[in-house]
Amino acid sequence: MSAVAMMSGFPPADHVGVKICGITREDQAHEIVAAGADALGVNLWEKSKRHLPLAEARRWLPALRGEIYLVAVVVNPPAALLDEIVRAEVFDAIQFHGDETPEIVMGAAARGVDVIKALQVRDAESLDEIAKFPCETILLDAYNPGLYGGGGTAFPWALMNAARERYPEKRFILAGGLTPENVREAVEQTCADAVDVASGVESAPGIKDMEMVRRFVNEARV
Repeated sequence: MSAVAMMSGFPPADHVGVKICGITREDQAHEIVAAGADALGVNLWEKSKRHLPLAEARRWLPALRGEIYLVAVVVNPPAALLDEIVRAEVFDAIQFHGDETPEIVMGAAARGVDVIKALQVRDAESLDEIAKFPCETILLDAYNPGLYGGGGTAFPWALMNAARERYPEKRFILAGGLTPENVREAVEQTCADAVDVASGVESAPGIKDMEMVRRFVNEARV
């Protein structure tokens, strides 16, 4: 995968990165690129309301390679799915959003795949989990047992600042409850390296409100 990936990485080094997650439509993916987002998340978890089958994603995602960073979002994926993602040579990274062990996450990284580990944050003790994952990029999301993201709820942003202080070597993506109305404040309060949104810019699960997407991107770039 890394041999064919054309994007330099996410989060970007020179500005706050914006990832729009839960993309299900080709036309909206192209509109999101035009809106200036840095990354697209495609949810390959079959139980997600924003699920996009890998076979369908492989039909139109390749046209976006090099235009935007493409992230495969998985939840406790079977080995066969990980193999298929790697062989597809479509995605720039895999985001592990379930209860995956550090061994599973780093096993993917050992195959030359960029990895992002998402962790649910309930309290300060939740931040201890970060130390178990040697990957560079960590996504912090709200605590929603069994939902694995996309619930539209936030966690106390002060915990993001605590994470940055404890793990200065990491790069952090802030998720959970972000909207065009609060993302500027979130970035200012947390100095997150990137922000991630799904339900906060939707008219229905998997269907983005493009005006909200454009506002979100603009507000995140403080």
